[in-house]
Amino acid sequence: MNRKTNYFWNNFTSPICNVNIGVSQGSVLSPILSALYLSPFIYIPENHLKNLKIPISIILFVDDGLFISQNKFINILNSHLFCSYNILTKLLKKFSLIVKHSKTEIFHFNRSQGVFNPPPLDLTLLGGSILWPNDLWKYLNFIFNRKLMFHQHVNFYANKSISMVKCMKLLDNSNCGINPLQKCLLYRTCILSIVLYRFELWFYNHTPMTYHLKALGKIQRRAAIWILGAFKTSLSYGIEAITGLVPIKLHLQKLGGRLQLRTHKLLPNYLICSLIDPQSNVYSSQNFIHLNSLTKHQHSLIKSHLVDMANRFNKSLLSFAPLHSEFLPGLRIIDNFSDCIAFNVCYK
Repeated sequence: MNRKTNYFWNNFTSPICNVNIGVSQGSVLSPILSALYLSPFIYIPENHLKNLKIPISIILFVDDGLFISQNKFINILNSHLFCSYNILTKLLKKFSLIVKHSKTEIFHFNRSQGVFNPPPLDLTLLGGSILWPNDLWKYLNFIFNRKLMFHQHVNFYANKSISMVKCMKLLDNSNCGINPLQKCLLYRTCILSIVLYRFELWFYNHTPMTYHLKALGKIQRRAAIWILGAFKTSLSYGIEAITGLVPIKLHLQKLGGRLQLRTHKLLPNYLICSLIDPQSNVYSSQNFIHLNSLTKHQHSLIKSHLVDMANRFNKSLLSFAPLHSEFLPGLRIIDNFSDCIAFNVCYK
């Protein structure tokens, strides 16, 4: 492998030695090995918190973890987080791992219409700092606000895409230049994939999307004007039709429908499938939260892309028997009603 390394411990520095075993950073085996190492780590604190009757959920993404707690009272919520953080830091020390207190953050989701100023979480007794809740939270390139409106998320990627459209104008000054077809291909492949990053977070039924569609429509209008070289006063629908760009709302509906259909190709024990249809999962008895366990009133109040997947799962995919007698020659519709069916052959 031809790799070398050395170790630092306080003021001690080891000599450089050859490394012929192990995997390098960024290897495809790294997530698998970390999951095998950290799987007992997740199991121990969850059982410990369950015995203490502390309703905390733990989600771990390799070296980045989440504590999720829900309560109407902020003081009780902070006490649960403090206790969970204390158990976590002690357990990590036993695993010879450390917590970077400087990267620890706290964020509260709240649906109240008034002013919301939650108190900070003091972790100084555990070696941390005083955590002040922020108004925005960026996690895994998702930008959340307290009411899950995703306005800032759309604005961030919209501004990023607008800057890309401006930079693509420099390609017109090249020796050969680019024609409108190449411009349209650049927009579809490079810009749309960025501006629609994780659109399923906010694009689903029964949710206001006026703000999001307006921001995305501005980007597509700029791109269409750049592709055609049209005037700024041109109508948006007209230049979109000439360039062959699908209106942004219809494009989102197309992508959302494909995403919903892709869910049915997942394995039966996948988490999303167990939330939609618990009968397909052999471990569904352990999942006490799924859509079928909710009442009609609770189901009507849920606004999520998961509900759209469940509706597509239960309604759109109809089963049929491919060996039914109606499919046999002589019994088909075209055989019984041949005088009512006409074919118009078109030759190019």
